[in-house]
This record gives sequence, C-alpha cells and structure tokens, in this order.
Amino acid sequence: MGPLHGLRVIEMAGIGPIPFAGMMLADFGADVIRVDRLALPTLAEVVGADPTGRGRRSIALDLKKPEANEIALQLVDTADIFIEGFRPGVMERLGLGPEVCLRRRPSLVYGRMTGWGQDGPRAKTAGHDINYLSLTGVLAAIGTKEHSLPPLNLIGDYGGGAMLLLVGVLAGALAARGGGGGQVVDAAMVDGVSLLASLVHGQLVNGGWVEARQSNLLDGGAPFYRTYRTSDGEEMAVGALEPQFYADLLAGLGLTEADLPSQHDRDGWPELTRRFAASFGAQPRTHWVEVFTRTDACVSPVLSWSEAVDDPHLRARSVMISENGMLQAAPAPRFSATPLDPIRPLVNAGDDTKVILASLGYDEDAIVKLIADKVVGAPKARN
Repeated sequence: MGPLHGLRVIEMAGIGPIPFAGMMLADFGADVIRVDRLALPTLAEVVGADPTGRGRRSIALDLKKPEANEIALQLVDTADIFIEGFRPGVMERLGLGPEVCLRRRPSLVYGRMTGWGQDGPRAKTAGHDINYLSLTGVLAAIGTKEHSLPPLNLIGDYGGGAMLLLVGVLAGALAARGGGGGQVVDAAMVDGVSLLASLVHGQLVNGGWVEARQSNLLDGGAPFYRTYRTSDGEEMAVGALEPQFYADLLAGLGLTEADLPSQHDRDGWPELTRRFAASFGAQPRTHWVEVFTRTDACVSPVLSWSEAVDDPHLRARSVMISENGMLQAAPAPRFSATPLDPIRPLVNAGDDTKVILASLGYDEDAIVKLIADKVVGAPKARN
C-alpha cells in the first residue's frame, strides 16, 4: 500500500515541481486529489503524456465561482497536506490562502512552492529554473570556461524545488500527527538550490574552490573527473577521485603513474588531460566499456536517453518501466516493509469529479446542476 497510505493530499494543478511532488506522494501511497482549472487544459494535454501526472484523481473546478471555492474548501477539510505553486498572493485572491485553510483544518500542512520564496524583492516576479540557478551562483559554476550552461531543469525545479517541498510537507505532517498542529511550509527554489550547494560554499570559505569554471575538482577541471571523447565520437565519464580508483584508471588506460604529473598537482592537470584524452581517443567506446566495466576505476559510458533504457544494470533493477503504453521511471526509493502499489494511470482534468463530489455528500441532481452551471467539469460535460 505504500508508506503514505491513509494520507490525503490536495494538489493545485501546476507545472514543474508541483506535479513532480504530487507524483512522488501518489507513488508512496497517498491519496492525491489534483484540483484542475475548468477552463484550461492540463500540461499533459498540451505537451502530450507526462509521467509526473500519474497516480492522482482529478476534479476540475472554476475557482472564480463561489460554489467551486466551497467545494475546494470541503476538500481541504479532509486533507493532511495541501500543495500549490503559484506566485505569492494568488491563493489568497482565490479565497484558498493558508489562513483560510488552516482556520478550517488546523492540522493541515500547507506547502507553498515558488522560485523566489514568499518574501523578498523578487517574490512576486516571474522566473524559471535557469534564473534561480543564476542568482544563487550555481549557474556560474556549470559549463565550459567560455559559457555557463543550464543543467536542464533538474537542480532548481526538482532537486532544490520539489524535493525540498516533499521533505518540508512530510516533516510538517509528522509534526502534526505528533500533536504539533498544522503549519505553512515556504519552499523556495533559491533556498533549496543554495542548500544543495553547501559543499561548494564551504570550499569557498576554506579556499578549496576557484570561481573560474573548469578549475576545480568536480566541475570538469580535474582530468580524473570529466568526460573524454572516444574514437567513434562517443564519450566516457571518468570519476576516479580516490587514489585506489585513480590507479585502476591508469591501469586501464595503460599508463604509468611515474611517467605522469602527480594526480593532485593542478599545474600538471593540462598535461594529464592531454594524455588521458589521447588514450581514450585511440579506441571506440565499446572498447573502453569492456576494459572498465569490471573494475573500480569509476569509468562509465555516457549514454543517451534511448541507450540508457537498455543498460544491463538499469534493466536488472527495472529502473525504467513501461506502464499504460508509456516508458517512465519506476517509483523510487524502494521500501522493504511497505511495498508500493502498481503505478496508477494518468488522468485528464475532471475525470474523477463526479466520484469526488459524491464522496463529499453531493447527490446526483446536485452534481448534474454543478456541471450544467460550469462550476465543475467532468468528461461528459466536455464532449
């Protein structure tokens, strides 16, 4: 049933970190009800199937109408966690802000996911993952010597966003169940991204990090922690940080430590990089996979999305699965005592409107009227 069986979550439909957080809560067994907007399609309906929309039930509401607002508040009355990702003030204008919701449901954990946070000079301005990385110093550290490069939207939206929100709301739910009452969780990507960079901030203080890109141990500056092109135009990733792993790297490349600059002599890194590049460039990727697969050199092939699906290790662990005709990542992590249920299919906006309303006590006549008045949406109402 999953470790969160019995927990109810109300998710205000959004993009990026909110659906990702909702997916994980649903994967873990929570009953997640997504509140979709009546007049707008879901992200999945715009861009195609989106695995982060799996596992929920959906009710479609026109929250500008008082009747719909009351339905949303009735859902709040049944919830343990509420998550939303709008700019500060939007939920308040809809009549669903934390003060209103906590007054009705004192044990509620109200999670607010934004890029800039609920306060500060930028709080009410727009932004995306790349902006939150740029302002925290993280983006300046990623890329080539010439240009910073955005690392997809994994660090801000998901690492410093959704994961931060998940830890926050689950910690809040644990406190509430212990008698501490509900509370608001202000999860901001600029906070989460900065927290993820704690090691770098520490190294900056003690002189262990240089602010020029590709000059450090973990940013592509070290010849033993970067990628190398192979003779067939593919790449190998090298992460031989520790001395014993570095020794295995040299052995696999057929190089002798005595003939090379010292591993941690930064003045010698350009020469080491040249020697490693020449070695890797002399053979195709398949050769180096064969050489390093059964060693501790920390050397692996750089696989494309499509290649990764067929990697023997990922296949053995069923990391990627096909459900409902769609390839997607399997729920993670894995629980020994509370195994997760099979993935529930994607739903469209309003697919569960009638069932959810019935669970709140609305009879058939009332539901039909709400649909006719366009207070709520259901599949038949859109046909």
